Amino acid sequence: MASFLQRLVDPRKNFLARMHMKSVSNRLRRYGLRYDDLYDPLYDLDIKEALNRLPREIVDARNQRLKRAMDLSMKHEYLPDNLQAMQTPFRSYLQDILALVKRERAEREALGALPLYQRTIP
Repeated sequence: MASFLQRLVDPRKNFLARMHMKSVSNRLRRYGLRYDDLYDPLYDLDIKEALNRLPREIVDARNQRLKRAMDLSMKHEYLPDNLQAMQTPFRSYLQDILALVKRERAEREALGALPLYQRTIP
């Protein structure tokens, strides 16, 4: 069953998944965003911890992309076509550190240690 689901969401094997990935890519390129920029640190504390571990220049670049996207959205405009062509929406900068943070949290829970952060999200 798991291999069926993996084939279902793999863009290399499923036409609809490929179309969806292309659609998401086009929308992200219009505003100059990357897929990892869409993660909200207020929603998931693991993401907040992963962002805290990233180098400052990567976090600054992320914040700049988000500000530019909000500005373009408010003006009802898109990036110029030449800048859209240079965008890399699926180049990840957060996934490796996020996986490390999740593994550390799972290890702490397995050992019975206190979590790194204790906060409930409404």
